[in-house]
Amino acid sequence: MDKFIVHKGIVAPLDRANVDTDAIIPKQFLKSIHRTGFGPNLFDEWRYLDHGEPGIDNSHRPLNPEFVLNQARYQGASILLTRKNFGCGSSREHAPWALQQFGFRAVIAPSYADIFYNNCFKNGLLPIVLPEATIDALFNETNAFIGFQLQIDLENQVISTASADRHFEFEIEAFRKHCLLNGLDDIALTLRSADKIREFEARHLASQPWLANTI
Repeated sequence: MDKFIVHKGIVAPLDRANVDTDAIIPKQFLKSIHRTGFGPNLFDEWRYLDHGEPGIDNSHRPLNPEFVLNQARYQGASILLTRKNFGCGSSREHAPWALQQFGFRAVIAPSYADIFYNNCFKNGLLPIVLPEATIDALFNETNAFIGFQLQIDLENQVISTASADRHFEFEIEAFRKHCLLNGLDDIALTLRSADKIREFEARHLASQPWLANTI
């Protein structure tokens, strides 16, 4: 997965609490065996005025002009600002896939559902927790200023406004931070021990050669 070191981007405000994973990526789009192609159906029931189904050409579907991600001022947004308990509901890993494939690199909220929070780190999406008072202030600024941007410095665990006049520190577990900074997902972490795995397999078969016919 891509490294996350410093990211600067437009903020999109999703002013809703308890957004569940079925709202993030509806269940009818979970049939694909691939890990790509979910971005067009992010928040599908909110973004479009019709009912979406797999295989439909989204470019011809009517957009909901009231939904925040369809508004011109938030086009190209890569930081999602939202409310408490984001990502609740079922444990589908497709939710962070859809957010990332739409173009988001980070989510900022007061709290997250645990499984969604863990899935974000496994897929290179940074979920940041800030106090509700700070979230309220960021919503006010995002709504007040067109093109409002934030810069996220993961190494120093600091969020800065574009003018660098205000800074917000955030916490992150050291191992998760290491993985994001180095672009390491679970597969990449395992492959770092590939030589040791091969050595173990060779020793194992040498000591129990009869297993060679069953592997």
